[in-house]
Amino acid sequence: MTTCNENLIDEIDNLINNEEEENIDNDELEFCVAPINIPRNFIKFAKSDNHNLFNFHKGTTTLAFKFKDGIIVAVDSRASMGSFIASQEVQKIIEINKNILGTMAGGAADCFYWENYLGRIIKIYELRNNEKISVRAASTILSNILFQYKGYGLCCGIILSGYDHTGFNMFYVDDEGKKVEGNLFSCGSGSTYAYSILDSNYNFNLNVEEAVELARNAIYHATFRDGGSGGKIKMNNFSHFNI
Repeated sequence: MTTCNENLIDEIDNLINNEEEENIDNDELEFCVAPINIPRNFIKFAKSDNHNLFNFHKGTTTLAFKFKDGIIVAVDSRASMGSFIASQEVQKIIEINKNILGTMAGGAADCFYWENYLGRIIKIYELRNNEKISVRAASTILSNILFQYKGYGLCCGIILSGYDHTGFNMFYVDDEGKKVEGNLFSCGSGSTYAYSILDSNYNFNLNVEEAVELARNAIYHATFRDGGSGGKIKMNNFSHFNI
């Protein structure tokens, strides 16, 4: 049992410290896939003209941005498959730990599973090192995990935001393992409409009330233009006043 725990800890260290690592041999990160040697070729075969696939168009609007007092995270609450609305009460903001939040855009199952898995890895890291993990390290772990499954058909667009010893930080991570740091992100089918509001009105020197109103307006307008977005507007505020 001790050996297994030590091996898992070593793999977590590799995920954090080696951003260029492409082949991480870790059984704990594997899930069941079709018994195909090269999944990418199988997907191309399945998408040929001789096969009819169900093509469910996903839809959502998520956003996050920094301002002088912290970070605002805002999402809609609709889950849809094409024209079918599955739910209007989905929670698309996931608590990774007490200091880090993640948003969901893409496949709900993919985002929910991997963000919760990230939370478990972070908990092991923090118990071992007796310190809070940084937002950058958390995003690196998630990026390396998703990179291993590039071409397997995952669909994720995740905004990780939070507070650590360096201050407020925010990263975008997608299903190909891409990781981007920035001050403003929007993801999902309604992101184009959200960006139109954000780009016109965003200013880093906003106060808390102005930042909340801007995030609300961006999601609100996206729900009117994008059929895949709707339901309620849900927001979280990381600020100097509520850390």
